[in-house]
Amino acid sequence: MTSDATAFDASTPLARELADLSQRRRQLATREYPLPSSPRVLTVANQKGGVGKTTTTVNLAAALARNGARVLVIDLDPQGNASTALGVEHRGEQQSVYDVLIRDEPMVDVVQQSPESENLFCLPATIHLAGAEIELVPMVAREQRLRGALDRYLAAMDEAGTPFHYVLIDCPPSLGLLTINAFVAAREVLIPIQCEYYALEGLSQLLNNIGLIERHLNPTLAVSTILLTMYDGRTRLAFQVAEDVRAHFPAETLRAVIPRSVRISEAPSYGQTVISFDPSSPGSVSYLEAAAEIADRGAPRGN
Repeated sequence: MTSDATAFDASTPLARELADLSQRRRQLATREYPLPSSPRVLTVANQKGGVGKTTTTVNLAAALARNGARVLVIDLDPQGNASTALGVEHRGEQQSVYDVLIRDEPMVDVVQQSPESENLFCLPATIHLAGAEIELVPMVAREQRLRGALDRYLAAMDEAGTPFHYVLIDCPPSLGLLTINAFVAAREVLIPIQCEYYALEGLSQLLNNIGLIERHLNPTLAVSTILLTMYDGRTRLAFQVAEDVRAHFPAETLRAVIPRSVRISEAPSYGQTVISFDPSSPGSVSYLEAAAEIADRGAPRGN
């Protein structure tokens, strides 16, 4: 028969994991998130699919909003998954980022507040965005469409006394005109990298493309942040990938890592982020830690 002392043995891996999670929650409860003096605009990008790009966008946004920042998420992916996760309306007839890019609709008429938080807003995507790549081709300053609209919107919000602190842009995994618009509109790039085999595949090409954008279209663009996602601490592979990424990008890689988690995957089906869906879960705590680290670091010098 198992004694109570054995049943609650603090030396077991599960007990140590629970104790660690409890300590991290306590630290977050007293942690302050410094607010930037001017809006930080980050594009969340990785040309490799399935790395947690949209998941990272919405959960970091929700984590920052929960801690006092006013945050705007721009959904530039025609699938509209970020819009779904934030619980905002994005059916075909709904005004969306498509109308901003193609029809010059002011963003103030299209941005919606997320039910998740009074500080969290979304410029949604609808299926119409799928044709925007072709429609943008003949337009004047086609790469600058989003930046112009965003700059005007942020200036108007600042003048109205409701300034934004962060803008996070979720873009498609392919490098087309939508993604180029995201890079031109941003000042920073955040790259999620999954802790799996082939994690660094295509990363050099992505960095080359960012370099081209910086030289020719947006001299203020910089890769400021790399976030390790889908980390499974039970595997040697995940540990090795994390070590490799940190070795190549020591300054950019966050200390926080995002675990592989069922709760993170489930949340969007309820129109929520994991921050509100299961705030005490390891996935939620990890995104809150990552958001705090981003806030602490501030924008790169020169932005």
